[in-house]
Amino acid sequence: MKPPVQVLVVEDDAKIAQLLLDYLRNDGYAARAVHDGHAALREIEREPPAVVLLDLMLPGLDGIGVCRAVRRFSDVPILMLTARVDEVDRLLGLDTGADDYVCKPFSPREVMARVRALVRRSQGRNAAASPWQIDEDGLRICWRGRWLTLTPVEYRLLRTLILHPGRVYARSQLLDIARGDAVDVSDRTIDSHIKNLRRKIQAVDPGVDAITSVYGVGYRLDAPD
Repeated sequence: MKPPVQVLVVEDDAKIAQLLLDYLRNDGYAARAVHDGHAALREIEREPPAVVLLDLMLPGLDGIGVCRAVRRFSDVPILMLTARVDEVDRLLGLDTGADDYVCKPFSPREVMARVRALVRRSQGRNAAASPWQIDEDGLRICWRGRWLTLTPVEYRLLRTLILHPGRVYARSQLLDIARGDAVDVSDRTIDSHIKNLRRKIQAVDPGVDAITSVYGVGYRLDAPD
């Protein structure tokens, strides 16, 4: 059974946020909400959703600022919510990276239709481009159609690298991730875990070295063809 699709609502109006959450959950999505731009960035990095519903007018950091920041590390589909029709051209411009928009007041059913379209687009793109599949409930990862035999620490490390391909993680960051269940993990054993992950990936995908060492810093994952 596949886990439900994650959708993040970023909306400072509590009533609108709850309305969207109700419709999303009724449609079968695992929906959660945050209410300002900085919290949105933290949440997207912590647990990347399949789609973001992003209000334009937010406290602290507005929707355009959030969108630009997100595009530095993620291609998650973003549906912008706006009451300012004059902003539409900017919202869909290349400088912001928004995928679609809905003007307020909006029909919740129209929003759901647009979310479904963005999810289909995202899933089709990911299926074509990614050799991996993460089973969050089962704490396991599939590579090229085969489930890898991973320790809990290896699962956390590989999951983090997969969710942010191309991003360089310092050994200290990976060390914090590896210590998720308070196991005794040292800086040197990070290198050992990465070595084991490379070996297990190459066992099902010979010749592929997906995890790249960045000299003096740490590691990144490069998506293979």
